[in-house]
Amino acid sequence: MDLKILKIASNTENHKIFNNYTHKSKLKSMPCGDEMQITIKIVNDQIIKFGYECKSCIYCQASASTLSRISTNKSLDKINELINLVEKFSKTSELKFSKEWKELKILFNKKNISRKECILLPFKTLSKTLKS
Repeated sequence: MDLKILKIASNTENHKIFNNYTHKSKLKSMPCGDEMQITIKIVNDQIIKFGYECKSCIYCQASASTLSRISTNKSLDKINELINLVEKFSKTSELKFSKEWKELKILFNKKNISRKECILLPFKTLSKTLKS
């Protein structure tokens, strides 16, 4: 296992569900059983607060931690663009990220393609959350 993934997953500053959310959703991955719950607070089409809880593997935890940090203070348009980009990980193992999303390169690479469902679960849950 990559020590960088462990380090990312250990950042749990947003690993909490909060009450004053505007959107909330929960999703479970059928292939592996990982569970993810996300609460966000949106003001003026911008995510200003992001919290998550997961019962999952280290890859899913690292993905959720990264997503929570890079989504905060971003517009919904930017987040939807990101979600659309990472959904292509199912079809290809080579994603090109802008500087804004460069932190995701550690997770979204061909050596982690076998863990794609785990890595994508937080993004799928956020997408569902935004639609709620």
